[in-house]
Amino acid sequence: MEQMGRENETVVTEFLLLGFGDLGDEWFPLFLLFLVIYIATIAGNIIIIILVIFDHHLHTPMYFFLVNLSCLEFCYSSSILPLMLANLSKGGQGTISVTGCMVQYYFFSFLAGSECYLLAAMSYDRYVAICKPLLYRSLMNGQVCLQLIIVSWISGSLGIDITIYLVHQLKFCSSHEINDFFCDLNPIVRQACNDTHLIELLSVFFVAVFSLPPFLLTLASYVSIILVILRIPSSSGRKKAFSTCSSHLIVVSLFYSSIMIVYMLPKMEELQDLNKVFSLFYTVLTPFFNPLIYSLRNKEVKEAFRKNVARLCVSPILLRISF
Repeated sequence: MEQMGRENETVVTEFLLLGFGDLGDEWFPLFLLFLVIYIATIAGNIIIIILVIFDHHLHTPMYFFLVNLSCLEFCYSSSILPLMLANLSKGGQGTISVTGCMVQYYFFSFLAGSECYLLAAMSYDRYVAICKPLLYRSLMNGQVCLQLIIVSWISGSLGIDITIYLVHQLKFCSSHEINDFFCDLNPIVRQACNDTHLIELLSVFFVAVFSLPPFLLTLASYVSIILVILRIPSSSGRKKAFSTCSSHLIVVSLFYSSIMIVYMLPKMEELQDLNKVFSLFYTVLTPFFNPLIYSLRNKEVKEAFRKNVARLCVSPILLRISF
């Protein structure tokens, strides 16, 4: 009987992403909203990358980290939104192969882990700039910046490499419905029909090991920064010092607060819709807000943008005059 049961067992080869439910004819406004967000995210991050590369005034450690953050956000957003848009165009739900789900989970987790370390490196840069300004050039030289970037990208992949190997060993033979708009670990593990205790324990361990240190480093950096700023006697001096790190502080707050809420919420079906809403913050809205925050609140980026736009507008006119 046991052997017959195994023979009749259906092995799942694809998942149904339930997304935001069956939207019927109401899918188009939501599709249009997320399409605009995706286009704006991609365009905003590409503009920042181009500005920093071609404007020598922005060739500083802070903008070197910002270029890497923009590259990361470009990839991060592209690992989630295209599939979400495709499913929305089908009415809100869509299928994804088990392999495709694993690939999406891998890149999402790898990039999220890398972002934790990259934000920590950026907060350390701001700490040195404000708390140790006389040592800034020696402590944040090109070699140190490059090492911090390499460590950020490598650290993001270390934990997920082992986790994805274990997840790949799972067999899915029961429900194939994932009540989410993308493939995350908990929804995938819930579909498995073999023992998942090891994966769940390891995932908690890796989350603690690979996300807690950069979070604590970021927190310690900003506590030190705020204490130094508060000791500045003049209000104009305090305002100027705070303006150099306020954009990064906003980005860090958005990213970590949304992740903490999602992963600290009880894993109950009744809270799944609330979980999706907060998941949107760190998967979709944070990559969208980052270029806006760094450009609208940054005089150097705005000035570089104005100069380059003016140069592009003037060049065709000069070309016509010369002929």
